Amino acid sequence: MLVTLALWFSLLTATVIISLTPGAGAINTMSNSLTVGWRRSFWGVVGQQIALLLHILIVAAGVGVLVANSPVLFNAIRWLGAAYLVYLGVRLIVSRPEPEAAMADTSGTSAWELLRRGFWVNLLNPKAVVFFLAFLPQFIRPDQPLWPQYLVLTATVVGIDMVVMWGFFASAAKPFQRFAGTVRGQRTLNTVFGVLFIVVAGVLLLVH
Repeated sequence: MLVTLALWFSLLTATVIISLTPGAGAINTMSNSLTVGWRRSFWGVVGQQIALLLHILIVAAGVGVLVANSPVLFNAIRWLGAAYLVYLGVRLIVSRPEPEAAMADTSGTSAWELLRRGFWVNLLNPKAVVFFLAFLPQFIRPDQPLWPQYLVLTATVVGIDMVVMWGFFASAAKPFQRFAGTVRGQRTLNTVFGVLFIVVAGVLLLVH
């Protein structure tokens, strides 16, 4: 058996805990759920999972070692990621609220835009590569074929993260949708989530 039940259960437990830890992905998911609705926020979650797949592929291919051991490359990606989060935050803060129950009209943001934004939010995080570089090998058995094990790990990590993002964080924002339907509510929530994006950007830069 490539991955034992005990090893897989350990991976499952660790993944649930990690996914439930608030970060840029969770903030992006909740913000999308409030602005375009719970159902359409799914596309942002899909974008985040595509980036997650790339992170795992980077680690599996050994490129993650290069990123982790190259301060210039690591810092370049780190600054790009922080800059993108600041951009999202500022855009939210200065955005003009729509009049009266804007949540009823969710056509303003396309599924492609949601997917693309979710993708970049997760991809431009070099710490994710370093994290997976330290995390995934704990659940790999070197004496067994590697790629089948990575497939099991990928399916587990991506599946759990998608359920947590859409099933928990996007759902957690649903009670505030009526509040988001007013001009005042939109302005307040946009400011809150905008500040959160900027705070996460600061953490990305300051925490080494």
